[in-house]
Amino acid sequence: MSEQAVAIERAGPGDAGEILTVQRAAYVAEAQLYGDPFIPPLVESYDQLSKLIAGDAVVLAARRGSRLVGAVRAQFSDHTCLVGRLVVAPDMQGRGVGSALMEALEAAVAGRADACVLFTGHLSEDNLRLYRRLGYSETHRERIAAHLTLVHMRKALVTAATG
Repeated sequence: MSEQAVAIERAGPGDAGEILTVQRAAYVAEAQLYGDPFIPPLVESYDQLSKLIAGDAVVLAARRGSRLVGAVRAQFSDHTCLVGRLVVAPDMQGRGVGSALMEALEAAVAGRADACVLFTGHLSEDNLRLYRRLGYSETHRERIAAHLTLVHMRKALVTAATG
């Protein structure tokens, strides 16, 4: 990563503004890639994220010193973890922050979920490469607009008791 370690912790209500700032910075490139400035991560409100953090979701934040440099969130459907909005500040991308967030999230939900599922856009090669490297496999593709096909991926989680 860098000379200063990145610490990952559960996000609190006071982190919503910083997470949104990093999220918007991280998703600008995605919006440009797909030619759509209104993708959900760019229009999510402070109130929406605050409610998510205060609710049943698991939201993790990565900090380098006092600076929030990344985040990821998970919600649950039965025994499946629905991973969303893995974001890393543009100047910190490619330094292992995203991998560390995903590994921490998987560890945090392992007792509660049998698998993690996620999706990313078909043109998002860096994201696809990261998820494949972390053990996610493509399950299917879903065309949702002329310019966007979602690639759905899944990874089974191994619990401490069984593996």
